[in-house]
Amino acid sequence: MGKEFLNLMDPDDVKQIISSLNIERRIETVKLDNAHQRVLAEDVYAAIDLPPFDRASMDGYAVRAQDTFGASEDDPVILTLIEKIRAGDVPSQKVVEGTCSEIGTGAPMPEGSDAVVMVEVTDLKQNQVEILEAVTPGTNRAIRGSDIKKGEFLLSQGTFLTADKIGALSAIGLKEILVFAKPTVAVISTGNELIKPDEDLRPGKLYDINSESIANAVKSCGCLPLTASIVKDDYESLKNKIDSYKHADIIITSGGTSAGAGDVLSQVVEDTGKILVHGISVKPGKPTLIGTLPGKDVDVVLFGLPGYPVSAIMIFHAFVAPFLRDIAGVKEFMEKREGFISQLSRRYHSARGRSHYALVRIEGNIAHPILKDSGAITALAEADGYFEIPKNVEIIEKGEQIKVMPLSGL
Repeated sequence: MGKEFLNLMDPDDVKQIISSLNIERRIETVKLDNAHQRVLAEDVYAAIDLPPFDRASMDGYAVRAQDTFGASEDDPVILTLIEKIRAGDVPSQKVVEGTCSEIGTGAPMPEGSDAVVMVEVTDLKQNQVEILEAVTPGTNRAIRGSDIKKGEFLLSQGTFLTADKIGALSAIGLKEILVFAKPTVAVISTGNELIKPDEDLRPGKLYDINSESIANAVKSCGCLPLTASIVKDDYESLKNKIDSYKHADIIITSGGTSAGAGDVLSQVVEDTGKILVHGISVKPGKPTLIGTLPGKDVDVVLFGLPGYPVSAIMIFHAFVAPFLRDIAGVKEFMEKREGFISQLSRRYHSARGRSHYALVRIEGNIAHPILKDSGAITALAEADGYFEIPKNVEIIEKGEQIKVMPLSGL
C-alpha cells in the first residue's frame, strides 16, 4: 500500500510556514545600464544640484524682467538681440538694459537675465525683438537646485528600478548602484517519462513542460532561475541532482511528491533535511511538499510541486510566487503592476482640449497627483503610475475614482 501523506494542512497554515522561511539577502554592484528591474540596496542622495545651473524652461528670449514692464500688443517693448543660446551652449554675453538673448529650452540663463519671454509673444525683426507681453522675475526660468539640491534624498532602499527611476539616477550622474542580488532558484523536473523538447518523441515518453514554464515564472517574480533540468525518478538520481544545486537559495522540483511507490522526493528530503509540509488541503495540488536542506552557509528552501503541469503552476502562483516576490524585493511593485482603481486626493485641472496623462503617487487607495513640471526628474522618482484624463474633461474632483496604470511591468 502506498505511503500516506504526512499531514494535509490548511492552506493558511502553509502560507504562515512559508512566510517564516528566511533567505539571506546579498548585495552586489551593477552598472546603471544593467540596473533595470533590480532592487536598490541603499538609499540614494543627489550628488549634484538639479538643474545644475539656472536654465530656461521655454523657448524664447532671456530678459531682465523689469525691461518688459508695460509691454503689450498695442505698445510692445523693443529689445536688442545680442546672442543666441542653445541647450549645451555657454552664454558669452551679459544681458543689460535694453538687450535680450534668444534662448532654447534647457539652455543656461545668461548673466543679467532673470526671466524668459516665450517666443509666442514676441516678434523678431532683424536684431530687434518686440516684446508683446510683460513678465515678472523668475518667469519660465528653472533655478539651480529647484528640482533637487545636492545631498537631498532621492530614492529609498528597496525601490524597484523601472525605466523612470533609472532616468532619475542618470540625471544625477550615477554610473553604478548597489542592488540586492537576485535570489537563485534551481528548477528540476522529475520523471522517467520526461524528455527535452529537442528530443524525438518515443513511445511512453512525454515532453517536459514544467521546467520551462516554472523557470519563466521564476523570472517573472524577480528571481534568477538556474538551468532547468530533468532527472530520473529514483532516489540516487534525485538526491545527486538536489545536492548539485545546494548553492542555490531555493530548489523547485515538480513531480515525485505523491504517495506512489515511485515518488521518492519525500524520502530524499527526510534523509538529508527537514520536511515542513507534505500535503495541502487544496485542489489541485494536494501532494505539495515543502522542506529545508542544509546548504553551504544557510539552509536551502525546497518546494516540491506536483507533476501535473496545471497543478504545478497553480501551486506555484498560489504559494511559491508570493514568497519569491517577497524575498526578491518586488512584492509591492508586482501588486501595483496591473491597472487598478484609486481615489484622487485633490481636485485636478487638466489641459483644455488635449488628452492628459498625470503622474501620481499611491498611498493605500489614494492617488496623489505629482504637481511638478515635465522637466522635474524627481517627479519620476516619486511616481507609482499615471492616469489619463480625456480631452473633453477639464476637472476631476477630489474623491473621484480613477484608473491608475503602472509606469512599468516585470
